[in-house]
Amino acid sequence: MILREPSLRPGWYPGRRDLIEEFLAKFPKPLVKNGGPEGRAVVAPHAGWYYSGLTAAKAVSSLAQADTVAVMGGHLPRGMPILIAAEEGARTPLGIMEIDRELRDAFGKQVSYKPDDYQDNTVEVLLPLVHYFFPEAKLLWLRFPADISSFDAGKALAKTAAALGRRLAVVASTDLTHYGDNYGFCPKGFGKPALEWVKSVNDAAFINAVLEGDPVLVLKTAEKDKSACSAGAVLGALGFVSTQEKSASKERGPRLLEYSTSADVSDDGIPSSFVGYAAISLA
Repeated sequence: MILREPSLRPGWYPGRRDLIEEFLAKFPKPLVKNGGPEGRAVVAPHAGWYYSGLTAAKAVSSLAQADTVAVMGGHLPRGMPILIAAEEGARTPLGIMEIDRELRDAFGKQVSYKPDDYQDNTVEVLLPLVHYFFPEAKLLWLRFPADISSFDAGKALAKTAAALGRRLAVVASTDLTHYGDNYGFCPKGFGKPALEWVKSVNDAAFINAVLEGDPVLVLKTAEKDKSACSAGAVLGALGFVSTQEKSASKERGPRLLEYSTSADVSDDGIPSSFVGYAAISLA
C-alpha cells in the first residue's frame, strides 16, 4: 500500500496512541467513538493540539456515524485547483487510515484537481482525531481554495457520495483571526481590548456568516476581515450540507459548539500574538 506519511515536525500532535488517549482524557464530555449523535459536517481548527486540540475534538466527536470522513483542508488562494491525496492510505499514530479510493476517483472526475504534494498542517493535524473517533472509517484527504468554486465542489462531492451509497462526514479545517505583529495584523493594538475585539467582533462576524450558510458572505467576510486562513474548506463543507435534507431538530441545526483562542492557554497574560478557533456544527 502506498502511504502518505506524516510530514509535520513532532509537537503538532501526540505521536503515540497512549499520548492521544491521555490528551483526550482532558475532554470535558464523555467521548463517543464510531460516530456521535450529531451532524454530517463540522468546522474544526488546525493549530497544534496544545492550542486547539480540544476544540477540534469537540467538532470531530460530534459527527454522526460515517463510512468515510472527508477532511477538507485549505491554505490555498483563489484560482488554485483542488488538491487531493493520491496515496492509498495515510499513516497516523493510531495506524493506517485507508483512503476511499473509489469515492476519491469518482469525485476527481467531477472537478479540476492536482495531487497534494505539499507539506501542510490543515489536514494532517486533524487525522489522529478523525482516526480515533472513526477507527473503522475510510478517509478523503482534500484541500480546497478560497474560491466560490469550492462551494460547487462540495455539492459535487455530496452527490458523488450519495451515488456510491456512502455515509460521508465532512470536517472543514480552518483557524480564525491571526492577530499580532508577526501576522502583520494588529488594528486594535494589544492586550485585553485587542483580544476582546477579535473574539466579539472579528471572529464573531465570520462565525455568524458560517452559521447563515451563505458562501458568498463567508468568503467576503474572511477576505475583508482576515478572519479565516482556509475559507475554501468551509465553502466546500457548506456546499456539501446544502444538498442534505435539513433536520427539523434545533439541536441538529447549524450552531457554534465551542470557541477558544491560543491566548486561553497562555501562562503570562494576554500574548502579543494569538489565533482564534471555532468548532461549528453545520448540519
